[in-house]
Amino acid sequence: MAEQLKIVGESKEERYASLLPQVESVLEGEPDQIARMANVAAMLHETFHFWWTGFYRVVDNELVLGPFQGPMACTRIRKGRGVCGTAWAEARSQVVPDVDQFPGHIACSSASRSEIVVPLMREGEVVGVLDIDSEKLSTFDETDRLWLERIAEII
Repeated sequence: MAEQLKIVGESKEERYASLLPQVESVLEGEPDQIARMANVAAMLHETFHFWWTGFYRVVDNELVLGPFQGPMACTRIRKGRGVCGTAWAEARSQVVPDVDQFPGHIACSSASRSEIVVPLMREGEVVGVLDIDSEKLSTFDETDRLWLERIAEII
């Protein structure tokens, strides 16, 4: 990823700072949550070229696959299971440098090496999660967490 950022000429922080107003503009006036998630997944995926970028929605006490970009994914995840289910159960972001070291990690793809999951909150309840996977170790850090939490707030 470092090589890619050098080529683009922008730091990760600068890319997020450029992306945030674009996300706000695209979401402005759009009430449909699926449409909002679909565009945000596409925008994040295009900007950062992550392995997998998408959403899971809380439906009938399960996380159910929503809009995404990337290879096939797990369709349903129980609360507390894997990185997504943990983010849901704890209502807090999970930054995982090495998914093989995360207890109970669900391997939807063996190519996934690191992951970040950010809960989507509405009225104090988790209504979904933004899940991003990388095929490289230690892709995500506090910069990603902070910016993705800001994006999650406006979704």
